[in-house]
Amino acid sequence: MGLLFTKIWNLFTNEEHKVIIVGLDNAGKTTILYQFLMNEVVHTSPTIGSNVEEVVWKNIHFLMWDIGGQESLRSSWNTYYTNAEFIILVVDSTDRERLTITKEELHKMLAHEDLKKSAVLIYANKQDVKGAMSSAEISRQLNLTSIKDHSWNIQACCALTGEGLYQGLEWIANTLKKR
Repeated sequence: MGLLFTKIWNLFTNEEHKVIIVGLDNAGKTTILYQFLMNEVVHTSPTIGSNVEEVVWKNIHFLMWDIGGQESLRSSWNTYYTNAEFIILVVDSTDRERLTITKEELHKMLAHEDLKKSAVLIYANKQDVKGAMSSAEISRQLNLTSIKDHSWNIQACCALTGEGLYQGLEWIANTLKKR
């Protein structure tokens, strides 16, 4: 009975879920954030610091933090980790040269104490570009199957068209239901 009450209560509360959007510079983080917010492409410039927006999808309230991905900013990512329920890692599927850096950053984040209970959604962005790596290839390169302490999912997407983005949010919604 208590579980039923909790599920019904959650339908009527405006509980916010903190999401951090990270990835290397030029991966498409800000474009994805504004696709969620306005359902359109917004011309962006490199994010210095962060952008934060409230996104409501299927009556779920997300506080999404889009964090700059330049090398000089990555050391400060951990200042955003507190209370983050979800990590969205955006990968530029055309950037083969820096995928090892992405892997290092991902595994460093997952070892951080503040992210022990966070689930991870990886967006394999820029799937519309010829020669883009597949989700399976990115998964292998990032060694995602070694991640045992976090729920994770990889989703192919194109931030410019929005293709694949809402399937990722659907995975987040289903992950929330299981908690």
